[in-house]
Amino acid sequence: MNAMNFASVFLSVFVGWGLSHHYFIASPLWWIGGLPAVDVNEVATRNPLKIDIRKAILLAMENNRLLIVERMNPEINRTFEQEELSVFEPVIGADATQRRGISERLSRAGSETESQTIDAVTGTVSLSKLFPTGTNVGLEASTSYTDSSLYSDTFTGNRLGVTVTQALLQGLDIRANMARVNQARLDTLISAYELRGFTEVLLEEVESKFWDYALAQKQIEIYTDSLNLAQKQLNEAEERIKIGMLAETELAAAQAEVALGKENLINARSNLATQRLELLRLLNPQPFIDWNRDIILEYNTLLPDVKLDDVQQHVQLAMKMRPDLNQARLQIQRGDLELVRTKNGLLPRLDAFIDFGKTGYAETFYQSSRNVFGDSYDVSVGLIFEFPPANQGARARHSRAVISKQQLQEALANLVQLVQVDVRSAYIEVMRTREQITATAATRTFQEEKLRAETEKFRVGKSTSLLVAQAQRDLVASQIAEIESFANFLKSLVSLYRLEGSLLSRRGISTPGGEPVILEENKSENN
Repeated sequence: MNAMNFASVFLSVFVGWGLSHHYFIASPLWWIGGLPAVDVNEVATRNPLKIDIRKAILLAMENNRLLIVERMNPEINRTFEQEELSVFEPVIGADATQRRGISERLSRAGSETESQTIDAVTGTVSLSKLFPTGTNVGLEASTSYTDSSLYSDTFTGNRLGVTVTQALLQGLDIRANMARVNQARLDTLISAYELRGFTEVLLEEVESKFWDYALAQKQIEIYTDSLNLAQKQLNEAEERIKIGMLAETELAAAQAEVALGKENLINARSNLATQRLELLRLLNPQPFIDWNRDIILEYNTLLPDVKLDDVQQHVQLAMKMRPDLNQARLQIQRGDLELVRTKNGLLPRLDAFIDFGKTGYAETFYQSSRNVFGDSYDVSVGLIFEFPPANQGARARHSRAVISKQQLQEALANLVQLVQVDVRSAYIEVMRTREQITATAATRTFQEEKLRAETEKFRVGKSTSLLVAQAQRDLVASQIAEIESFANFLKSLVSLYRLEGSLLSRRGISTPGGEPVILEENKSENN
């Protein structure tokens, strides 16, 4: 297979991908079903692992160890949401106390003392709940039983009460009271965008490593063919020296070319082995990887017609879809909530409360319970005020929130510039590598003709072994450059898709964090 045929082989896999923005993967991976399952028994054998680009992506998305670790982060962050919400959960309380007291007291006659023994039992059950409106409602039921040696009858009291406390200043703002809950929710969403960004990086790495491995295999073919040609040239030179048609000094150049070919082949095989290990790690095709397992790549032989949109359209897409940009916008929203929360902390505490209860007294528990519903009642109404004069802690927290918000806005502006540079540079690289394919193909064609001409001249005695060897090296270099240009084009295209944030959607993979984040100040502009 010559280099041009390999070009067709190498680029064919992108037929139907680039312009249509679709890979062969037509449904999401781990988040939603629909993809055909990978045959675990097949990939777990000691047989060579046969994969195309689609299967490589599937294996990595399902089995990559680091991706499995990253998937756990949103679930971990979701537990913080539940923890913050627990502040508004109802709280049930209960207590029971038994007490005995033995003491002396002045007798009722007033002339001497008398001893007394008092046994008392009290119990309370309460239910309280804090609402986001700053309202705290508490219900309480209590009972007490007293038996004194000074009296023949026991004394029992039962009480039902309700207490409502409403914040009037600090704690009145619902947004401030819900700030920590909403910040926890944003943290979960941020982790989803982080996971999306990591998945895109992993996907780019898998595809790039796929083509690096294909490139390493093709390099071995080129160096093997070159070594065979050099060996043939050496044998021919030795025959011509024997019959006196060539001077012995011409033998050194041919021998050097054979030695160089062996050296190149050794390095190429070592590179292939390294690329195989890295690809196996990314794919993780089985629970315990067989590091000696061979990999066979499969791809088609058609060349795609990839036409990119205008660079500005790619930039605009990146502004919407880049996970790191959306993370930065969510951080600003989180900073807005911190501002609301710390501003609320600058206010003094002023709470209004009302406590209403009804109590029944009798000799028995049953009778006192019936008396609770009588005409007697107790009610308390009041205000609670609290404010530290300096309030330095609250002021420091609010100042920090203001500065942090400004810092996040500046960081977002800087990131926008970096994204512009990333996408535009990647676009330039795609255009460069695409043009390099034609240029390197032309160079390889000329080098083939040059070697053919130099070989013919050598056979008729008008050239030297050194010039033939140099022509062989130039041809090998041009062949390597040609296949590298193909690999670089494919990798640069994947890199552009990742940098604009569209790689997963172009490959048909659905993950959390796929929706663009729009800041409040930008929503009015868009509307």
